[in-house]
Amino acid sequence: MTGALAHRGPDDDGFYTSGRIGLGHRRLSIIDVAGGHQPIFNEDATVAIVFNGEIYNYRELARLVESRGHRLRTQSDTETIVHLYEEFGDACVERLRGMFAFAIWDARQQKLLLARDRVGKKPLYFADLGGALIFGSELKALLEHPGMPREMDPQAVADYFSYQFIPAPKTIFRQARKLQAGHLLAVTPGGAHDRQYWDIDFSRVERRSEKEWSELLLQEFQEAVGGRLISEVPLGAFLSSGVDSSAVVSMMNQVSNRPAITTSIGFSEERYSEAEDARRFARSLNTDHHERIVSPDAVRIIEKLAWHYDEPFADASAIPTFYVSQAAREFVTVALSGDGGDENFAGYRRYAFDAMENRARALAPAALRQPFFGALASVYPKADWLPRALRAKATLRNLSLDPARGYFNSVYGAMANERDTLLGADLQTQLNGYDPFALFAEHYWRAKTDDPIARAQYVDIKMYLTDDILVKVDRASMAVSLEVRCPLLDHKLMELAARIPSKFKLREGEGKYIFKQTMKQLLPPEVLTRRKQGFVVPLAEWLRGELRELAGSALFDSSASDGWLEPRAVAELWRQHQAGWRDFSRPLWTILMFRTWQKTFARQ
Repeated sequence: MTGALAHRGPDDDGFYTSGRIGLGHRRLSIIDVAGGHQPIFNEDATVAIVFNGEIYNYRELARLVESRGHRLRTQSDTETIVHLYEEFGDACVERLRGMFAFAIWDARQQKLLLARDRVGKKPLYFADLGGALIFGSELKALLEHPGMPREMDPQAVADYFSYQFIPAPKTIFRQARKLQAGHLLAVTPGGAHDRQYWDIDFSRVERRSEKEWSELLLQEFQEAVGGRLISEVPLGAFLSSGVDSSAVVSMMNQVSNRPAITTSIGFSEERYSEAEDARRFARSLNTDHHERIVSPDAVRIIEKLAWHYDEPFADASAIPTFYVSQAAREFVTVALSGDGGDENFAGYRRYAFDAMENRARALAPAALRQPFFGALASVYPKADWLPRALRAKATLRNLSLDPARGYFNSVYGAMANERDTLLGADLQTQLNGYDPFALFAEHYWRAKTDDPIARAQYVDIKMYLTDDILVKVDRASMAVSLEVRCPLLDHKLMELAARIPSKFKLREGEGKYIFKQTMKQLLPPEVLTRRKQGFVVPLAEWLRGELRELAGSALFDSSASDGWLEPRAVAELWRQHQAGWRDFSRPLWTILMFRTWQKTFARQ
């Protein structure tokens, strides 16, 4: 099982077995390189831990446990958790500032405690095999256990073809589960108990001036970046042309006594590439900058990616994320990233569209929305008397729905609509009416706020951030044994951002308003005003060009009639895309990654 995780920890391994428990660990050495061998024990060896991640306030915690009489034998952050558990039990997680997944074995209580960090930066999977609980950082570790079945979960397949990822707690395998972000799983002879210990709270909005928010935000951001510079190995940062990664690099330069080592990725198709802008900014800060250009040949690593991601995963930006990680690993062992800025400060353009739709919904009483906007959608495009922003048929259809379904349609509607025609008849029967929207709605309405922008942020943090963005970054970086740290996902910074009113995040259609105003102290105007691009991959061109043969053979091999997908629907998408009539690159890539995953895992 640990051998399957060697890429995550190439520097060391360690094992502990006793009676009912077996613990294994693979180590990527970053803090206390010489002395941090795991598992680590308390003084009398009755408590043991295996740990993945970094605790940024561990020195403060070490002083706390030493003041209570504990003797630390190492300088590692891991050992502090053992003694925190002895002092505070399960509540020890509430004192940790960082990213983590760990297992603690308490021999005195015959208790296993599994824990995952607040937003899910580090993964943790488990499976109950009829009285034997197995767990690991990746699904492939669980598959090494001889008792682990590979039966696929039909609902997870439906989820995947809606979201392009499989949201927690499901996995692609019926028997396995993800421990959800911000959760603990305590296992004793009496059974297993799952408990949430943290959640982002948008209900505690505070009244402050813009200047006060900027001062607080800058202070918290500086602390978050500074804390993530602790390392005994080379450390750098990912750099795109965007505000978030640029702000991280600029702050690194301010709090460190040497220029940052930065890495960027570009594409041979220049209209998709941010490399030149990133290079120019790096030069202005005098960073030690490196870049790589991703060509269409790069997509031939999809089998490698399918193996690393363990489950069907169709965010195509995994390709440049892997390559920027690979490039960074040539120079550093730790890299900071700008992930989290859009979710914290309403940076995605969809937040502005959703706000517009909610204002339009307010024009009609709830009882009239479906008949009124539904009727307009049915006569589209004849409704040319409407404001231009409301003339799109999809928008009119969204306005006839409640805010949760409307936002879901804005983000995932394109794939969800294709799903109904793509899934095979046998699978549809097994689903028995299951709707992947249910989990989305559950998160949306659970948010402790009446602010629709904050609700959208909440559901994105719980699903898209945790199960897409952070999965993408974790697997791509750990594939090359690189640790990635995310200052904008520091939980104290996130809690501060949640208290900021939405009017300071989304203003006149501009997202991240307060963050950009704050970063004027660090960034030049051209970075702050540049249109957001993101890791956009030229999939449409690749699927009609260099990737055409590889994709075609994967989509239409012998698996095409296995019942999971409808072959005629797949063929029609392919035909229209190749003819240039429609851009179906997103569903075709989703199918391709599903078939590649099957070949890698499901048919063994």
